[in-house]
Amino acid sequence: MNLSEKDLQQIAARGISAAQIETQLHQAATGFPFLRLEAAAAVGNGIVAPTAAERKEYVDAWEQYKAEGHGIVKFVPASGAASRMFKNMFSFVDADYDVPTTDFEKKYFNEIEKFAFYDALDAVCVKNEGKGIKALMAEGNYKAVASNMLKKEGLNYGQLPKGMLLFHKYPEGPRTPMEEHLVEGALYAASKGEAHVHFTVSHEHMEFFKQKVAEKADGFAQKYGVKYDISFSEQKPSTDTIATNPDGTPFREADGSMLFRPGGHGALIENLNEIEADVIFIKNIDNVVPDRLKPETVEWKQVIAGVLVSLQKKAFRYLELLDKGATEAELQEMAAFVEKELCCQPKDNKVDADYLRRKLNRPMRVCGVVKNVGEPGGGPFLTYNQDGTVSLQILESSQIDTANEEYMKMFTQGTHFNPVDLVCAVKDYKGQPFNLPDYVDKSTGFISSKSKGGKELKALELPGLWNGAMSDWNTVFVEVPLGTFNPVKTVNDLLRDQHQ
Repeated sequence: MNLSEKDLQQIAARGISAAQIETQLHQAATGFPFLRLEAAAAVGNGIVAPTAAERKEYVDAWEQYKAEGHGIVKFVPASGAASRMFKNMFSFVDADYDVPTTDFEKKYFNEIEKFAFYDALDAVCVKNEGKGIKALMAEGNYKAVASNMLKKEGLNYGQLPKGMLLFHKYPEGPRTPMEEHLVEGALYAASKGEAHVHFTVSHEHMEFFKQKVAEKADGFAQKYGVKYDISFSEQKPSTDTIATNPDGTPFREADGSMLFRPGGHGALIENLNEIEADVIFIKNIDNVVPDRLKPETVEWKQVIAGVLVSLQKKAFRYLELLDKGATEAELQEMAAFVEKELCCQPKDNKVDADYLRRKLNRPMRVCGVVKNVGEPGGGPFLTYNQDGTVSLQILESSQIDTANEEYMKMFTQGTHFNPVDLVCAVKDYKGQPFNLPDYVDKSTGFISSKSKGGKELKALELPGLWNGAMSDWNTVFVEVPLGTFNPVKTVNDLLRDQHQ
């Protein structure tokens, strides 16, 4: 494809090379290959279900690790806008009827007083309409209530990032997810009295987010006896991807410039790569619970972290043995560890010192997975890698060939799915940080259909952060209870018991 001088200037300004654009255009035209599957992971085949005694050992291992003063960071992707949470309420405001009609709308208005943002919404209704929520509803003006929640002159919830919405009620005042993550950071990720929390935030919300964090952090620091170190980053423009027309040519704006879109959460591997830490926790911004339900979450975070540091300790010991020159018996012990505990199956059963070093000396992650209850989301699988070996991966449905009956059976009958509950070890046995982009499987992106200005376009997403971006890591799955997974996908999810 011939790029004009103007095109080249546009991509250079983003820090993207012409070669990357060529690759992206090729991928948009040809799509991504499906992955070869060996099996859906299950308890006993890729998923560990620790007993009560084992859980205690793992918690102790984590406490010991923290006491040694290692660098620990809680990494929270928080740039997502909340607009999708309010899709139903935007529809209501635009509907040709004025009273709640759908089940969703009825539930929202019937239980409106249960929302943690009720008082704030009531106050903006009084300010903008001269009446509170109850008075507006009594006169049938439901749309004014919804508009004041969504619109800029009200609470602006239709545009704010999810991390800034009021989720949970407390006697001392409601809390946002950002605040709940600060509390979690103090409860399981603090080492030597310091809790390091990193938020990725979109450019337009950065100042607001920082201001809110500054307002709240000191109160939690005093309450939990920790010192916070809170940092922020933005998704890099160099990770944006080119949008194309359905025929594969670049989608152009009215002024002739090419349209770029954020490359999805996979772009955050670059942000993760810049975090200075030994261990990094990753959890979505909307998966938080009030304090009364936190003990279970905290215990299981410590369990999966304990699993991680226990496995890493073994891997480091084996790598040091390989440096010295391992005996045949030691090589066999390592091979059993790689196959049984890290679930890596060699190609053609070929195992030697080089293979073991390659499989042991790479980043490691332990992922909590929950029993499948029909929530959307990727699942844990044993899949074939580029080098012909088999390992554990988190797959999205778009990576699976729906025409393959055997694969579809694995996908539909999978017992577990991925709630995004990860703890990652990102340094090697010599204490040097891994360069995380080296471990991305670039052939595992996604293509989705979107539209802009009424015109269809193909959007290219980079390999997802916990999918292809971590494809060449050591991965271990641990079954965690469903109670640790409480995402908020729609505003009415806040009415569930877990968020009350």
